[in-house]
Amino acid sequence: MIYRNPVIPGFHPDPSICRVGNDYYLVTSTFEYFPGVPIFHSTDLAHWRQIGYCLSRDSQLPLKSADSSGGIYAPTIRWRDGTFYMVVTNVSGMGHFYVTAQRPEGPWSDPLLVRANGLPVEGIDPSLFFDDDGVIYFSCTAGTATIDIETGALTSDLQHIWTGSGGPYAEALHLYKINGLYYCMLAEGGTEPGHMATIARSESPWGPYEPCPRNPILTHRDRGGYPVQSTGHADLIEAHDGSWWAVFLATRVSTKYPNVHHLGRETFLAPVAWDSEGWPIVGNQGAVDLEMPAPSFMIASEPEQKAASRDDFDTDTLALPWNFRRNPDPGDWSLSERLSSLTLRCAPATLNDDAPLAFVGRRQEHFRCRFSACIAFDPQAAMEEAGLTVIMNEEHHYEIFVRGSGGKERTVGVRRRIGDLVAVVAEELLGDGDVILSIDAALEEYHFGCKVRNGGQKTLASGSTRYLSTEVAGGFTGAYLGMYATSNHHQSTASAHFDWAEYAFE
Repeated sequence: MIYRNPVIPGFHPDPSICRVGNDYYLVTSTFEYFPGVPIFHSTDLAHWRQIGYCLSRDSQLPLKSADSSGGIYAPTIRWRDGTFYMVVTNVSGMGHFYVTAQRPEGPWSDPLLVRANGLPVEGIDPSLFFDDDGVIYFSCTAGTATIDIETGALTSDLQHIWTGSGGPYAEALHLYKINGLYYCMLAEGGTEPGHMATIARSESPWGPYEPCPRNPILTHRDRGGYPVQSTGHADLIEAHDGSWWAVFLATRVSTKYPNVHHLGRETFLAPVAWDSEGWPIVGNQGAVDLEMPAPSFMIASEPEQKAASRDDFDTDTLALPWNFRRNPDPGDWSLSERLSSLTLRCAPATLNDDAPLAFVGRRQEHFRCRFSACIAFDPQAAMEEAGLTVIMNEEHHYEIFVRGSGGKERTVGVRRRIGDLVAVVAEELLGDGDVILSIDAALEEYHFGCKVRNGGQKTLASGSTRYLSTEVAGGFTGAYLGMYATSNHHQSTASAHFDWAEYAFE
């Protein structure tokens, strides 16, 4: 039996994992998106289901001042004596903090801030390690110290216990105690094609650490042209059957654009073996594939062929896949204003602004997929618009929109923004009634179409996926597909009603 990587597709980077009995829980980074830090559950490591968010309240996750790729960096999840701990960094405010829960789906506590002598601690990528003697260690890029878990106060000075194998950007330190020895694992090389995981061990958590002679234990830095790149930022877990595994981030690239990725950094899984000297061997001598031998306890399932996820917005809360960009204004969206609809108000902020806007979106998780929605929208002015977007950040996004024409008519159009270049590449008059807008994604292009009642599907324009890649757009996130509404910096009382939205993939 095999499993397929990534085990959690789309923008789900920096995975961290813990086990409680036969159950596994995993969290990932979310940056400027809200709610933050999704938590997933699995019983076989290969099939994961989201069960909630660790950070779902504004008090836990202030993001209104977050830049693109700011906000939440690199969470770590651990379980000890009936309590889950999730420690993370909000680089746009609060710094390092952790929240706790008795149940993984929540509710999660208000944040406890990590402080050294009452002051914030620098760095990113925090982690907690619970030693057998009851001492608890906090680590981040600024160093390692003991911590009072009840208050968040560090109880020793920060010190660098191991700085890695010499690669740049040593980060994401995780401590483990395995067979009486302390193992210190790092990410090095930057979260790009040179990314890697390295490891060292010691008889004391403070060192000195002996590096693994085969470092890096995980990397694809010498596998140019392979469809999986940038492997690194790993976390180890011992399964309930005694086998060992690693979760880590990696990217998928296409054959046409082998040096860029636009789906974001995704969560991958690899088996871990231990050699006769007590060092871990990840995957195939540090390499991984899109298909790998499955855990012996993996649940048998049919290969996923085609699937669709349709939301009719007929519940009181948004489904778990949906996110906002930063903390939403409660007045900008509603599930109750119109029966079985998501309502987005034409608020002043636009997709070009690094401010909260009327936007609800979800990750693009597959190279080939279709995102569509039925929209009821009657703009009264030219500046009022609503539609669908595929967005990487404020300077790199495409959208298909409906807007006023300055008179009684309305138009449907496609706009592309690539850096400072902004252009409406197609626009035509649109008849009355509801309209179905769609974004069809392929490996190299997005195609933007519309369909009016009793009419046929019409493709208006296309845009290259390459210009929404991380290598072009920058940052640490991945492409999002979403619905939005805006008054383009004017005041407006108009609203758009989305009767349904569907994400379908091959």
